[in-house]
Amino acid sequence: MADDEYFYPRFAERSLLEALGDTPVVLIHGPRQCGKTTLAQMIGRKRNYTYFSFDDDVTREAATFDPLGFVTDLPERVILDEVQRVPGIFSTLKLVVDKKRTPGRFLLTGSANVLLLPTLADSLAGRMGILRLHPLAQCEMASHRPKFLDTLFSGVFKIRKYDRLSHALAECIAAGGYPAALARSTGRRRSAWYRDYIETIVQRDVRDLARIASLDILPRLLAFAAGQTARLINISDLASPFQQSRPTIRDYVTLLARVFLLEELPPWHTNRLSRLIKTPKLHVGDTGLACALLGLDAAALIQDRNALGQLLETFVFQELRRQASWHEDEIRFHHYRDKEGAEVDIVLERGVGQVAGVKVKASATVTASDFRGLRKLKDDAGDRFVVGVVLYDGEMSVGFGDGLYAIPIRNLWEA
Repeated sequence: MADDEYFYPRFAERSLLEALGDTPVVLIHGPRQCGKTTLAQMIGRKRNYTYFSFDDDVTREAATFDPLGFVTDLPERVILDEVQRVPGIFSTLKLVVDKKRTPGRFLLTGSANVLLLPTLADSLAGRMGILRLHPLAQCEMASHRPKFLDTLFSGVFKIRKYDRLSHALAECIAAGGYPAALARSTGRRRSAWYRDYIETIVQRDVRDLARIASLDILPRLLAFAAGQTARLINISDLASPFQQSRPTIRDYVTLLARVFLLEELPPWHTNRLSRLIKTPKLHVGDTGLACALLGLDAAALIQDRNALGQLLETFVFQELRRQASWHEDEIRFHHYRDKEGAEVDIVLERGVGQVAGVKVKASATVTASDFRGLRKLKDDAGDRFVVGVVLYDGEMSVGFGDGLYAIPIRNLWEA
């Protein structure tokens, strides 16, 4: 059973309950230890679900040997935890669901992205709702449901003053969002937890997903990728420290994305604009994990401005992704860069008609030149452009004309 010692309110709960009300199979997927099991069991206790974990050797062997018999003998409502460890069960669930489409019959959790495993996802197409759970957002830690995304797409921010985060921002970046890591009393203990976590992921989930001769490469590749976070992905650079081919390293990066440790942010572009860069950006899934891999604590981040800038961009991107995961509207994420070097770190699209841009800056000041990329995005997006903001570690929320604003970073998660 999950340990409620690390429980925080999860704003994805409402979406989960909605899915269970009308969908036979609901999957919560996300990285290990992000809170999937705790959330599933909290719902399960209220709704009389029986819990089974495929991390248990006997349960996993039984389901693998006879998936149809295993599923047929299950109670009326069940939680199946770490379902990626028994991939054959997806086709069996399809057979059972097609005989009786009871909403909320199966609540699954998985630590691998089934959307990147087409044969698994396709077997339950139209029968399974998928909910992405991330590590904790800052607003979940504070038990405050923010309205930043709604304000962003309204296109209007109010002029007001905030207290500057300063060193507290570096602490947030270094701590990350994993509940068990946050429960550790010191940064040193958190880093130890993250290092052990990587070892567990590689030895368990990655080994299940792919047969790799040299598993020891993956933690080193992940550490190297952490140093490249918030940069355009360059497989040649990632491959250079290793005696492996570029296609092999490309496959390893995809594998690390499947277990939610890395994420590729696609470029924003339109078909009529050939001058835009089409290369994705690379982001680590959590900045606490990245800092542990790089040997950086909050004090070291403050001293290393380059690392702070990269990790702050990833931190903001992940905070926005986490907030978007429970938002009522689908929000898609991209980055923007043209061949002249103008860039916008994060482009958010809502529906078919709204585009917003976010530039991230680690300093306490903003100048008109910081809006260069946002102005180009505004020109390229045309009537679709709603607003552009520079998020910075300053005090004042102010307008810079033409739908452009400088906004303190803490506005992301505070009232």
